[in-house]
Amino acid sequence: MKYLCIHGHFYQPPRENPWLEVIEQQDSAYPFHDWNERITSECYAPNAHSRILDEEMKIIDIVNNYEKISFNFGATLLDWLLKVAPDVHHAIIDADKKSVIEKNGCGNAIAQVYNHLIMPLANEHDKETQVIWGIRDFEFRFGRKPQGMWLAETAVDTATLEVLASNGITYTILAPRQAKSIKPINNGSWHDVTGEKIDTRNAYLCKLPSGKSINLFFYDGELSQGVAFKGWLKDGKKFAEQLLDSFDNDSEQPQLVSIATDGESYGHHERYGDMALAFCIKHIEESTEVKLVNYAEFLALHPPKFEVEIYQNTSWSCVHGIERWRTDCGCNSGGKPSWNQSWRAPLRNSLDWLRNQISDLYEKQMSAFAPNVWDLRNKYISIVLERSENNIDKFISDNTGLQLKGEEKTKFIRLLEMQRHSMLMYTSCGWFFDDISGIETIQILQYADRAMQLAESESDLKLEKEFLIQLHNTPGNDKQLFNAEEIHKHKVLPSRLTLSKVGSHYAVASLFEEQPESLTICNYFAESEVYERLEAGALKLAVGKTKVFSNITYSEKLFYFSVIYLGQNHIIGSATSNIDDDAFFRMKDDIIESFNHSRLSDVFSIMQFYFGQEKFSFSNLFKDEQRKVLNQIMHKDLKQAEDSYKKIYNRNYNLMNVLQSESLPVPQMLEKNLAIVINNEIKEFFQSTKLFPAKLEKLAEEVEKWNVELDRKEIIYSATDKMYQVVADLSQNWNNVKYIANINRVFGVFTKLDIKIGTLRAQNELFKMRNKPIDSEKFRQEIILMCDYLMMKVEFN
Repeated sequence: MKYLCIHGHFYQPPRENPWLEVIEQQDSAYPFHDWNERITSECYAPNAHSRILDEEMKIIDIVNNYEKISFNFGATLLDWLLKVAPDVHHAIIDADKKSVIEKNGCGNAIAQVYNHLIMPLANEHDKETQVIWGIRDFEFRFGRKPQGMWLAETAVDTATLEVLASNGITYTILAPRQAKSIKPINNGSWHDVTGEKIDTRNAYLCKLPSGKSINLFFYDGELSQGVAFKGWLKDGKKFAEQLLDSFDNDSEQPQLVSIATDGESYGHHERYGDMALAFCIKHIEESTEVKLVNYAEFLALHPPKFEVEIYQNTSWSCVHGIERWRTDCGCNSGGKPSWNQSWRAPLRNSLDWLRNQISDLYEKQMSAFAPNVWDLRNKYISIVLERSENNIDKFISDNTGLQLKGEEKTKFIRLLEMQRHSMLMYTSCGWFFDDISGIETIQILQYADRAMQLAESESDLKLEKEFLIQLHNTPGNDKQLFNAEEIHKHKVLPSRLTLSKVGSHYAVASLFEEQPESLTICNYFAESEVYERLEAGALKLAVGKTKVFSNITYSEKLFYFSVIYLGQNHIIGSATSNIDDDAFFRMKDDIIESFNHSRLSDVFSIMQFYFGQEKFSFSNLFKDEQRKVLNQIMHKDLKQAEDSYKKIYNRNYNLMNVLQSESLPVPQMLEKNLAIVINNEIKEFFQSTKLFPAKLEKLAEEVEKWNVELDRKEIIYSATDKMYQVVADLSQNWNNVKYIANINRVFGVFTKLDIKIGTLRAQNELFKMRNKPIDSEKFRQEIILMCDYLMMKVEFN
């Protein structure tokens, strides 16, 4: 009769560049590429393969926490995981499938409103689309209909509950302070439960004005606060005991103790929180008195006996209701006490104005294609989930009865993309933190800019001028970015793309690609009908006639270009769409002849004559591509420098030996040169295709002999990937004593050099092999040794 449910709300705001549809480098997440990647490494991946340790801190089991807890993942986060960390995505899906089998059809996963906007602040159309898109995304990934749905920030009003119920959602989860009053179902009087007095150990029925109803769960606020803010995840056993001690042992009624927190608590906010969760689950499952369930399972076993009324416009993270997302209510992240959030209201008003302008345009323009334009938007999620040309053509045919081509097809998709971005611009994180200059608010302003750009491309509307006036009156706290207009100017506009800008990027990038005639650039494709590239020493010239195509909106543009690379980061290019083929071919012939005769001044004169004054350069490359090109540019020089260091090393090694043996000082420059060579050779060792442990052992001797300071960060980065791969390949080399012995010799060198590589993925791979048969005692001994190196105490067959 005692049930326990642990719910994790796993979510990150969408961080993709709205034009490229990829996340660009985020330096604040270093050493990771971006924050999604960092939090995946710290939380989402570890929870899929969480360790249970013994008293010696050795791994005795690896478990998938998602198999045991209730959880929701944001749809936009799952989409990113599928593309970038598919193994984690699959572990999440597999966990739900297993729970469906074990819990009589009641899966652990629940859906979430699509992009985490605050539902009570959304208009009727957005409420409906957010729920429908969240459901369809869930069905696409989990292969079943969701029973529950998580509301962003648990923000709720009756209209939101009506939309959930109308779309078949049977329950949602709220904070205890969101309950107003309760009474027995169908009889009795209402009893006030204001101030978190509601008994959270029951499920409740909420009857709605439409005649529909929905079940509500209220998590235990005190227990959830303990997990999120009081350090309970530092000790898995104590965490479990806190949960077990919260039952009413005198009650004979069924009771559910449930907690709900950000899923990122389990590993990102609290390091090794995933392991505390895993140990807690193990401890609870060993109890004979308490059953671990999810909300749907408990609901099936014990339907509500009480009705509940909610407080309107409330949430779990703002004591003032939902004011955190529309006023300066005092709620913030606490980083800058002197700052205010007076920017919240004008920011929301600005976006509401833009949304309304865009909605009017959408209704007028899309009605030419379909009678019910909002139902069409609700269905557009099927394209967002699969952007193949066949799927798009089928969607258009099924919903309009038309076969759209060319500009009409582009217009149709642009209008729907405009609507998608007009919802993304309301993602809740944009208002959550201290200042409008934060990366979350910049992100939603970028979505707004993209929506506005699409609107202006499909109409005569001029929205930007009025929008900027409103942003000017949206004050910030940062002295440099003191209002939203400044943020738009310095942080949004530089990200804005057109097909011409994508073309400029292609022209620059083509100078350094092996097959430059056609390139995929994020969600764009560039293909040259004519392309020529010449080289003269360090100089490079490219001339082309190229079509750029958007894989999202199906828009395309033809342009002609010439670009020259002068060495280092010096790139000068020009492009136009206003030139005919005859003039282009004359220009191409003239510019190639001038380049071949080293008349660079003539090259620039020809470019200016045909293309005009406007130029593009290295700065036109997208940020990630800038880094890539710079690495390509520097690679040759770095390789030459490396070869020079190696020659000095070889030429002076014996002399250094003599100096050392005679206790004479070795010149500092030669010592530094030796350290560079040794570090480079160790890194190269882990970049080679095969392991030759004798070579690494020799290098380790050199490190010890010369007291070399290791470049640990770079070595660990290379070694971690390499050792994961060779341990994974052990499955195909099972019972090969020489293969495993070589791996263990390398692990032995790590111990000697005190190098601690990341072993999580290698441990996961070895754990998968625990049931493989072992043919020889020698191989078994090597397995035991490998387990010691990987801090594992796992029984093998």
